[in-house]
Amino acid sequence: MFARIFKPAKTAMQSGKAKTSNWFLEFEAETARRIDPLMGWTSTDETISGQVRLSFASRDEAAAYAKRHGIAYRVEEEHERSVHPKAYSDNFAFHRRKPWTH
Repeated sequence: MFARIFKPAKTAMQSGKAKTSNWFLEFEAETARRIDPLMGWTSTDETISGQVRLSFASRDEAAAYAKRHGIAYRVEEEHERSVHPKAYSDNFAFHRRKPWTH
């Protein structure tokens, strides 16, 4: 059983950063998924890989949990969000590289 510890990124569908403060321990699938011949759905025999997701307040807590239970894991570093401040008036600025058109 192998797990990955990560901090989720902000969803593209929302402007807020809700549900991005916790670290998660998620198990990876040991066997490949297979396609059901009748319905075409993707399925697997293991429930732990797709349905078990443990939440922790910090990366160290998640790593300590994995060590305590003998779970092999890898830590994915968190990605910092780069903020580029913009203003609507910059669309009409004189120093603009491309001319503004309708």
